[in-house]
Amino acid sequence: MLSGFKTFLLRGNLVDLAVAVIIGTSFGAVVTAFTELLLSAIAKATGGSQPNFDDYAPGDIAVGPFLTALVAFLILAAVVYFFVVTPYVKAKERFYPSPQPGTPEDIKLLQEIRDLLAKQTGDHPSGPTSDLA
Repeated sequence: MLSGFKTFLLRGNLVDLAVAVIIGTSFGAVVTAFTELLLSAIAKATGGSQPNFDDYAPGDIAVGPFLTALVAFLILAAVVYFFVVTPYVKAKERFYPSPQPGTPEDIKLLQEIRDLLAKQTGDHPSGPTSDLA
């Protein structure tokens, strides 16, 4: 029974998952703090307080907390997109560019081999690189 538990604990995936959760939690705290900073700056610039619709209840239906959560979510999503996702995609493309469109080298090589084999046997190869007619 303990050997199974030991095997479970020493799996690489478990450690990777634990690290991801810890880093994700810490990163979430940083993004939340940055969002609060932006909300404070917006409140200071408009001369009011942070957006809070908690008391808004048209027809005695409390939609205010939902609106407050929605605004906070949209601001948080914008922060993540513009300050994390966009720079990440640009950096990834800069350091690890996408392969150029076209036929990969291994496919070209296989087509050449096919054509050479076809010449040896007298067959006519079928394909875009065939120059036998």
